[in-house]
Amino acid sequence: MAGRIEDYALIGDMQTAALVCRDGTADWLCLPRFDSHAVFAGILGTEEHGFWRLGPAHPAGAEPSAATRRRYRGDSLILESEWDTPRGTVRVTDFMPPRDGAPQLVRIVEGVSGRVPMRSALRMRFSYGRVVPWVHRIGDRTVAVAGPDAVWFDTEAETYGEDLTTYADFTVAPGERVAFTLSWQASHHPEPALPDPEGALDATAEFWREWIDQCTYRGPYREAVVRSLITLKALTYAPTGGIVAAPTTSLPEDIGGVRNWDYRYTWLRDAAITLSSLLRTGYREEARAWREWLLRAVAGDPENLQIMYGIAGERELGEAELDWLPGYENSAPVRVGNGAAHQLQLDVYGEVTEALHLAHMTGLARNDYASLLQLRLIAYLEEHWQEPDEGIWEVRGPRRHFVHSKVMAWVAVDRTIKLIESGDADGPLERWRELRDDIHRDVCEKGYDPERNTFTQSYGSKELDASLLLIPQMGFLPPDDKRVIGTIEAIQRELSTSDGFILRYPTEGSDEGVDGLPGDEGAFLACSFWMADDLAMIGRVDEARKLFEKLLGLRNDLGLLAEEWDPRLQRQVGNFPQAFSHVPLIDTALRLTASGAYGG
Repeated sequence: MAGRIEDYALIGDMQTAALVCRDGTADWLCLPRFDSHAVFAGILGTEEHGFWRLGPAHPAGAEPSAATRRRYRGDSLILESEWDTPRGTVRVTDFMPPRDGAPQLVRIVEGVSGRVPMRSALRMRFSYGRVVPWVHRIGDRTVAVAGPDAVWFDTEAETYGEDLTTYADFTVAPGERVAFTLSWQASHHPEPALPDPEGALDATAEFWREWIDQCTYRGPYREAVVRSLITLKALTYAPTGGIVAAPTTSLPEDIGGVRNWDYRYTWLRDAAITLSSLLRTGYREEARAWREWLLRAVAGDPENLQIMYGIAGERELGEAELDWLPGYENSAPVRVGNGAAHQLQLDVYGEVTEALHLAHMTGLARNDYASLLQLRLIAYLEEHWQEPDEGIWEVRGPRRHFVHSKVMAWVAVDRTIKLIESGDADGPLERWRELRDDIHRDVCEKGYDPERNTFTQSYGSKELDASLLLIPQMGFLPPDDKRVIGTIEAIQRELSTSDGFILRYPTEGSDEGVDGLPGDEGAFLACSFWMADDLAMIGRVDEARKLFEKLLGLRNDLGLLAEEWDPRLQRQVGNFPQAFSHVPLIDTALRLTASGAYGG
């Protein structure tokens, strides 16, 4: 059985990623890209669907023991897990070296004290656990082949096969080191070069040292901010600059339910806000790469802007269900692809324009096509902003006039007006100023409930929506506007969980709610960070700080967050780790630091 979501660690190479549990089991790995088929899919099923466990040997039938302690080595993505056993202490170092060539997963066992018996159990199952590969030896190397894929397994330890699994049993004494490496290669290519695990470890450590040296944040929440930045960097697909929302699919928002989605793609919204956080902390190269990715993905067709693309800019992300996988803790269906790709979400225009605006304001070199794209996006919005859409939460129910979508349409127009006013673009300035005023007036008249003194989820509705917390953050209204304060207080009353975190919107349990889905979900962590931001903006800084630090307490022992927090089960839920959780963590830390609203 897979561990709890928060029991996993992330390792990655900016092209794909693996999840490693506390007991030393890698239960998730897609090769060679984030969105490739999984070789280890045990997290969505059982050990029959692929895993690699490396840890102290345990008696047959006994559960493997969890590491006594684990940590990342400094500010890096190098995982160190240590076990204290009756026979001594052992350390396993897991990492994926940043690469130009074939992806590698490297695991190095080191004896710390005593003599510790160890076992490696490797079961590769291609195509999300469905295909058993042909495993054979070529010289001293083991290779597993299935269709277009080959995975090479290299180690000094003696290996043997049993029950369609490759094992190695060995003992380590103090100072002894035994390395294991998995390397992917297209099956029709020659075998990859023999790995150099120790050299790869040194190069990986140096890569992260140099990258973190660029960070400009020096505030009191540096540990949390740096870990979030490293996580966001790990979710970047280095060859193209695309940024995945998460490296996993179908980790449930509702344990045992159907709210299971594939997040291994580049949402324009998620990528744009990720870019904003990176820019605010000194990372301009990622911004440049993402802007180039955006221009390639949108190409000459901004009128058909998608809300998400593949990590290389692919447009077709057809959704399918993998019925041979029972799902994480029986949360089915397991989905790959994402049918929301062709939804209309008008807020995306605002997020993309805001990201381009911030890049411009922070001195990123001008790109004429980026400015032209921005103008064309506004020309599209000018004709379509009054249409209903599926909104930020990608509802699968009927389209609505979501207030947040209209607010972000206003943001898109406002930031483009600023671009024109700066002299870096030409456009119909007066007409778009009138458009900006029209959208603002429309939202305030149709999206605001004067009796309750709150904005609502959509025009004419009574429901609230946590995305309304972005109204002051986007500059649509000032924080001291009574409508803003009323909205913040209404969301606190009506969308807070028992432990003070924020839901996205009301769900209806067994009935279909506004999102067209049955079941409930946990508190959406991004929304809870937004609430902390808003509280700080309206002067309730102590309350903001307490909420922020309470949210920091939800991170796992390695500083990682999934998408949501289930207040009933007191555990993380949703895809993991989630960019849309780590980005607002960074933003809130920056805001509280600037305001001086922190303790200690």
